Amino acid sequence: MKTESTSIWKQATTSLSLVLLGGGIALGGNYLISSPESFAREGIDSATTVETNTDQEDIAIAVPQNYVSDVVNRVGDSVVRIDASRTVATNVPAMFNDPFFRNFFGSQMPNIPDEQIQRGMGSGFVVSSDGLILTNAHVVEGSDTVKVTLKDGRSFDGEVMGTDSLTDVAVIKIEAEELPAVTFADSEELQPGEWAIAIGNPLGLDNTVTTGIVSATGRTSAQVGVADKRVSFIQTDAAINPGNSGGPLLNAKGEVIGINTAIIQNARGIGFAIPVNEARDIAEELIAKGKVEHPFLGIQMAQITPDLKQELSRQKSLEVEANEGILIVEVVPNSPAERAGLRSGDVIQEIEGNSVTQADEVQRAVAKTEVGQELTLGLQRDNKQLELDVRVGVLPEPQQR
Repeated sequence: MKTESTSIWKQATTSLSLVLLGGGIALGGNYLISSPESFAREGIDSATTVETNTDQEDIAIAVPQNYVSDVVNRVGDSVVRIDASRTVATNVPAMFNDPFFRNFFGSQMPNIPDEQIQRGMGSGFVVSSDGLILTNAHVVEGSDTVKVTLKDGRSFDGEVMGTDSLTDVAVIKIEAEELPAVTFADSEELQPGEWAIAIGNPLGLDNTVTTGIVSATGRTSAQVGVADKRVSFIQTDAAINPGNSGGPLLNAKGEVIGINTAIIQNARGIGFAIPVNEARDIAEELIAKGKVEHPFLGIQMAQITPDLKQELSRQKSLEVEANEGILIVEVVPNSPAERAGLRSGDVIQEIEGNSVTQADEVQRAVAKTEVGQELTLGLQRDNKQLELDVRVGVLPEPQQR
């Protein structure tokens, strides 16, 4: 029974999150059957004429150009390969440098250097003709050198203008002119079932194209398994592999809808991308300031469920009367939440007059609030209703170990 109880509690706590507030054709008889992809693009009339020779007459058939090929031809030159390297300490055990051990073991002692170079590769895409490139933060974060290679083979040294690990977005600048820049879609309008095209350099295979659909939108970081991120992800079944990170996810019109960023290990047909609206906002702040100031409340929270209420009563002697809302499990010391008077055991039921029932709704509301502004929270405390105003702060920088 204890094992089951512990399991339930672990399951509940995994949802806790700190509000630290990224066709073809078929011919049969005399009929031409075109796949839906052929008509996915609006205003594109390119076609190829195919002539067939029969005993009776020549028949000319207009074949619509494959929409994926059209997108690749228009956008492919905007996708780049990014090679990054950094020097890291090897942390050689002290005994390996001890003269006694070296004299004793002689040539048997391994010769381990104090430093080694780590190399990584990813993708990116040009967002301005003068050399601004968008990619993932994890592709270039901590790098000593960054090299950007265009599809035509030209290479440039890249300058990292800024990285934001919380959303996994980074901006690189290269000294180049008249580069082909991508166009952006409105990712807020994205619907599951739309076509999706990924272009990148997976496993070192440059300019690889994969297709699929948008499987879902609004996947939380907890659902994706990267709880330390603050991103609402696009899910796609377009194949994404190591090296695709930072490349564009495109719609059928060739517009960028997201940045390919994550895969789930041992899963097939499941990849994730950062919605381009979020990525663009982050990129603009990185270009302007070199960093991003994320809104921050400072609470650990969980969605109320019957199982959670039962375990809180058993293990923490915390009785929760509310049947729905977001339970504040812990308040971060010296945080905006603590200064505003929020307490462990409070249940958030409204933000700015709008009811909330899921933790990611609280996270999104905080993320959309400017630092320094106030949020009015409707709470239930000790079976009583009250309102508290919380002035949103800035997420503290992570402490270096």
